[in-house]
Amino acid sequence: MASNDKAMESYKKAITTAASVAASLMLVRSVVNELVPYEVRAMLFSGFGYLRSHMSSQNTIIIEKKNDGFTNNHIYNAVKTYLATRINTNTQQRLRVSSMDENDKMMVSMAEGEEMTDVYDGMEFKWCLICHDNSSDSNNNGSQHEVRSFEVSFHKKHKEKALQSYLPFILATAKAIKDQERTLRIFMTEYSEWSPIDLHHPSTFDTLAMDQKLKQSIIDDLNRFIKRKDYYKRIGKAWKRGYLLYGPPGTGKSSLIAAMANHLRFDIYDLELAEVRSNSDLRRLLVGQSNRSILVVEDIDCTIELKQREEGEAHDKSNSTQENKGEEKITLSGLLNFVDGLWSTSGEERIIVFTTNYKERLDPALLRPGRMDMHINMGYCTPESFRILANNYHSIDYHVTYPEIEKLIKEVTVTPAEVAEVLMRNDDTNVALHDLVDLLKSKMKDANVMKTEHADANTQLDEKKDDRDSVEK
Repeated sequence: MASNDKAMESYKKAITTAASVAASLMLVRSVVNELVPYEVRAMLFSGFGYLRSHMSSQNTIIIEKKNDGFTNNHIYNAVKTYLATRINTNTQQRLRVSSMDENDKMMVSMAEGEEMTDVYDGMEFKWCLICHDNSSDSNNNGSQHEVRSFEVSFHKKHKEKALQSYLPFILATAKAIKDQERTLRIFMTEYSEWSPIDLHHPSTFDTLAMDQKLKQSIIDDLNRFIKRKDYYKRIGKAWKRGYLLYGPPGTGKSSLIAAMANHLRFDIYDLELAEVRSNSDLRRLLVGQSNRSILVVEDIDCTIELKQREEGEAHDKSNSTQENKGEEKITLSGLLNFVDGLWSTSGEERIIVFTTNYKERLDPALLRPGRMDMHINMGYCTPESFRILANNYHSIDYHVTYPEIEKLIKEVTVTPAEVAEVLMRNDDTNVALHDLVDLLKSKMKDANVMKTEHADANTQLDEKKDDRDSVEK
């Protein structure tokens, strides 16, 4: 019993002592705040922090949301984006969820006071989101607002790698994430200016109905292009790539352009040459085109009558009257200058795409390497592209009609657009595929009729020729 009393007395004394010490500390803090100037306090705390940092094996980098309390800190936003992809929602107890609007993607991020660990190249980095208000600061002019910052702690031996490797890696990763998530735009010509709208075309290389080898060669070419900035600079060429898409209508030229934009995350600039009045207007439009974009001129063979360079010069000389002095037309030379001349260096990382239904109608100057580097034949539907379309529209890999359909497709000319239109008519897979069989058989019959008529016409011509020859004899 006596021992219990002694233990109780010791406990009471300990509580009393702790309370006395706490009260003394609060009193000292109050006195210091009242009597010691803010600058002296800051210097003392800085000294304590200096001693603590030298005694600790840990270093800390502070990344505040605002630079000097005013401008946004780009690194803070990059860290926030990066850490959102590293959060383990199963272990993190408190999370912050946000979005810009009802159509925006939901973003999960750290809540204030929470910690998480990230491992980079075998090094461990511990992150924490710190939030406090600055009402106690003497230089805030009575205003009060929340101050946010990320703090990352790591072993001091990793300090150089943290600054030279880890943080740049975070910036690059965040940029790639933003590029992938941003809404693409398509720009149209309007009174010699670009007018943008959001681009939501769903076409991808996975859904594109074309030969797999050709498709892969395009993907490889695009991937190689975007990685060769230093290469283009070293060889002294503008960082651009030209593609000519040619083939009958309905073979997927526009879908390929959309797939390229979605793959690269490039905006599209749809240049309607018929709406551009002169070379100077064309120059103004192309200078206003952003980097990481695709310039598209569809149906270049028929959208405008481009004069040959020699014809353009002769035309200018023969029409030097006062009436025609003010009329400046787009010429082939003007267009080529923007595609491959000095003005082509006004931007970087650009794709140029021309489309045509009739490649043979184009001036050879447009087709040479350096202007149109890759010529892509968008041909008729093949068995391979048919299977892609069937999978896209009906989510099937095989059907009993496949052998017959593929045999017919090899013998008749049908565009992917025609096949897609039949597949979309009915949600019932059996009905849709049998309708496609009927379409292909009808095309086969028409083709045979045309062959017969053509053969008969040739026979009649031969007979007439024979008659003429016999008369002459």
